[in-house]
Amino acid sequence: MENKNYDSSNIQVLEGLEAVRKRPGMYIGTTSSRGLHHLIWEIVDNSIDEALAGYCDQIEIILNKDNSVTVKDNGRGIPTDIHSKTGVSTVETVFTVLHAGGKFGGGGYKVSGGLHGVGASVVNALSSWIDVKVYQKGKVHQMKFVNGGKVEKPLQIIGDCPLEKTGTEVVFKPDPEIFTETTEFEFDILKNRVRELSFLNKGLKIILIDDRVESKKEEFLSEGGIAEYVEMINKNKTPIHNEIIFIEGIDKDINLEVSLQYNSGFSSNIYSFANNINTHEGGTHEDGVKRALTRIINSYAKKMNLLKDKDDSLSGEDVKEGLVMIISCKHPNPQFEGQTKTKLGNSEVRKISDNLFTEGFERFLLENPDEAKTIIEKSLTAARARLAAKKARELTRRKNALEISSLPGKLADCSSKDASESEIYIVEGDSAGGSAKQGRDSRTQAILPLRGKILNVEKSRLDKILANNEIRSMITAFGTGIGDDFDISKLRYNKIVIMTDADVDGAHIRILLLTFLYRYLKPLVEKGNIYIAQPPLYKISQGKDVKYVYSDAQLEKHLNELSDDQKKPDVQRYKGLGEMNPEQLWETTMNIENRTLLQVTIEDAIIADQILDALMGEEVPPRREFIEKNAKFVKNLDI
Repeated sequence: MENKNYDSSNIQVLEGLEAVRKRPGMYIGTTSSRGLHHLIWEIVDNSIDEALAGYCDQIEIILNKDNSVTVKDNGRGIPTDIHSKTGVSTVETVFTVLHAGGKFGGGGYKVSGGLHGVGASVVNALSSWIDVKVYQKGKVHQMKFVNGGKVEKPLQIIGDCPLEKTGTEVVFKPDPEIFTETTEFEFDILKNRVRELSFLNKGLKIILIDDRVESKKEEFLSEGGIAEYVEMINKNKTPIHNEIIFIEGIDKDINLEVSLQYNSGFSSNIYSFANNINTHEGGTHEDGVKRALTRIINSYAKKMNLLKDKDDSLSGEDVKEGLVMIISCKHPNPQFEGQTKTKLGNSEVRKISDNLFTEGFERFLLENPDEAKTIIEKSLTAARARLAAKKARELTRRKNALEISSLPGKLADCSSKDASESEIYIVEGDSAGGSAKQGRDSRTQAILPLRGKILNVEKSRLDKILANNEIRSMITAFGTGIGDDFDISKLRYNKIVIMTDADVDGAHIRILLLTFLYRYLKPLVEKGNIYIAQPPLYKISQGKDVKYVYSDAQLEKHLNELSDDQKKPDVQRYKGLGEMNPEQLWETTMNIENRTLLQVTIEDAIIADQILDALMGEEVPPRREFIEKNAKFVKNLDI
């Protein structure tokens, strides 16, 4: 019988690390691959804090053969004395008590990279075992934990070490009972973040070793810091001024570094960090710098009589065209906001970052008049294109959702007006479009066929992009508008599905569409609205039995499983969606019950930008280099 009484007995109190094991997502976000890798950053953050405090200049991360991880640093080492509040060693306190650390006003760290000070204890809770060694005052101290944080071996001295050797070494093995999806670390995921951390902490050497693979070792050390970061991002682009601008200042213990350089491209790439955390959603440090950038460029342009009319002014979008900028703020008490806690919310930072950037950038423009003029001219050209784009944008704007006549003529819309259940398939060509229109569920599925390949937006300004009929049809159908008019709340479909042929042309059309969506409708990618359909590659017929498979590996597996005494199977390779009749297309690719959709996500925006630059930009050598490096991963290429 149901208990209708609601009293203290209904309230479950989870003690210590038990709470972390019960609800790991609350502490590391997810127990998927992303959460697994997050464990490493929780330990590395502690080492970086030592570096920020000036006591550590080398960190080693080792992926061991048994899937455990070693993180070593040459900092001061975790204190080994008895902690006054807990009555046990500080090492045990750090690894077993949530919110214990040198980040909560005890004078341990002025600036800290970790978000909540829960790092070491959370990693302990979610590990099968942890082995901690501390090198201090000529002695080696060791402590071991097992089964999610239980003490197996209390802190004890196990030997001597040179007096000058100090630091902490943590070895941990993620618990497969928690990380059921995977416990295998990916070298490249770690490499990208380690490179980022080295740029953000100049002078800090980070060594990444994969002992699972023979001789796989990479070292990262940046003496130029975020200026080198800008140089790397601009590697595949054409800078319009040689010098990478670097501005640094400190006010009220808040340190700000900004580095920037303009290139001849049309998109802007602005990345901000607070205490080494990538603030994807921006925040007050980013707001202050952007505000100052627009104001300073306008002020300089007016002062030098570069604007035709005194009342003219350049917009924020104008001054950001072709801009690559890194903003790094180090704050003693950061407050993070936003859906993913990656937005800096400290209100005082807006004014401080504005003032510090203003002082440095104004000085640069005055001392470098030629570069200043080049930057202003770039912004003026962008302003002229913006006015042309405004006229073109009018053609894509729908007055209201009821005016169906304003939708593109070739769009076969769905009858549902509920965006949450509606989806639109972007289909290549009239033949596939015809099959899709006949095979779809017309209540919730809309079909928009595109004719040929859309414009490569990486090489074009917005005014030219909006003159392209296929792009205009997409914008009108989606309903969100573009540029200054973009409003995600007006999106007419919860899923935008790219459905192209499984050949070279189909892949090219797919990358062109993804480039457009990423550069001009990026929130749709970030919010997970973009999908790629997975049509079958093969149809296997054996008598009356028909099976569809979606990869070469599946084909081989299925053929091996077939009985030898039956009739020899007939294998048909689909190269185009148009080869399938409407029923087949529905059953294999569009039926919600059994289709496979690949959701487009952005794990690392900077890496995504670089790949798009390499594949779609003006420079040929980066494209050749990318193809040469990745060609070995392509199987059965149809040309």
